[in-house]
Amino acid sequence: MKKSSFTEAQIIAMLQQYESGIKVTDICRDKGITTATFYGWKRKYVDIDAQQFKELK
Repeated sequence: MKKSSFTEAQIIAMLQQYESGIKVTDICRDKGITTATFYGWKRKYVDIDAQQFKELK
């Protein structure tokens, strides 16, 4: 399996942009990823808040 070009911090930042109201297509176009990748990350990191993210590191 290929390693992601994005760190977990970058992925969480993209998901936070989505939660703040930016369209998924705009985020994907800006970062150069597919919508399927974005929604896969969303499913994986759906329950992670800031405290849990710090524990991942």
